[in-house]
Amino acid sequence: MTGETDGDEVPTAAQTLRYRDAPRRRQAIVECLQSAGYIGIDDLARRLGVSEMTVRRDARRLHREGRVVALRGALKLPTLDGGTGLPAAEYRDRAEAAQAAKMAVGRLAVADIRHGDVIAVDAGTTALEVVRALPRMFDGTVVTHSIPAIDHLLGLPSTKTIGLGGDVYRPSCAFVGSVTVETASRLRVRTFYLGAAAVDARGIYASADTERLVKQTLMSIADRVVLVIDHRKFEATAPVFLCSWGRLSMVISDRPPPPEIRAQLREQGVEVVLPPAE
Repeated sequence: MTGETDGDEVPTAAQTLRYRDAPRRRQAIVECLQSAGYIGIDDLARRLGVSEMTVRRDARRLHREGRVVALRGALKLPTLDGGTGLPAAEYRDRAEAAQAAKMAVGRLAVADIRHGDVIAVDAGTTALEVVRALPRMFDGTVVTHSIPAIDHLLGLPSTKTIGLGGDVYRPSCAFVGSVTVETASRLRVRTFYLGAAAVDARGIYASADTERLVKQTLMSIADRVVLVIDHRKFEATAPVFLCSWGRLSMVISDRPPPPEIRAQLREQGVEVVLPPAE
């Protein structure tokens, strides 16, 4: 029978995974998901050299243990609270702050997205509203390292989602690290919707150096970079400098920037998009 060994024949790695070491095989499934974020059952079966039935059996076990989320024909990583569908509390609190303003920014951003567009979306809570504002039948491609964004995009049947796997950074509910950067560097997008922890006359800031390299890599693969922020970021402070205003093509916000920032935007030729005056 195929896959069996007799005599002194040494089993292949695939046979070892299939017949001798189910815990190691299940760990391999989790590691594949940590790299890709979302994987089809058939793809996992090919990668591991086992049957789809074996993968499904492992998936049921991993799902019961809370290590993966089983979908129809695929697996994904659980959200950061252990699979209840809610992100980490810190992230959730940020997402709920100034939510109406963020939603307004998201709607303005989507008005600029074309049929069949290829975009990248940052891991911030304002950038998430760009994804949430996409029409259900959006037929373009979205590249993102945001776990909540990937989760939402699974419900858009016509959208191609490229999830950038890597190490989970819990404060942002996002993937970061060398795997994320390497995967992103091989891609190209028309627009990257960038989030920020704070801005001032000098430029844009991130809250942690952990996020900086991923953001800068996504900026480098984009034809244009659009900053999406709510008005609170004009008064916030953050420690990690990301880029100057001249690196941007557009700023979308719910309120006009203060005079010192507005002067920099004019000087650098950066377009500012705001909601229509009431």
